[in-house]
Amino acid sequence: MAKTKRGHVLWSLPSRGRGTCPICQSTRIKLLYPRTKTDGTAVKVCKRCDKAPQAKVDAIDEVK
Repeated sequence: MAKTKRGHVLWSLPSRGRGTCPICQSTRIKLLYPRTKTDGTAVKVCKRCDKAPQAKVDAIDEVK
C-alpha cells in the first residue's frame, strides 16, 4: 500500500523545513533535528549534525 501521508507535515513548515545548517553551513538542507545548547536555547540542525559534539552546538552564534 502507498504511504500518502509520508512527509506531508513538512509542507506546513517555512521553506518546507529547509535552510542552512548552523553547524556545517550546508545550504538547502532539511533542518529537522532539535539540539539544545547548554544555555537552554533550542537550535534546529541537519541529520549529519544531529550527532555533533555538544561543543560544536554551543559554538553556534545566533546572528540573523
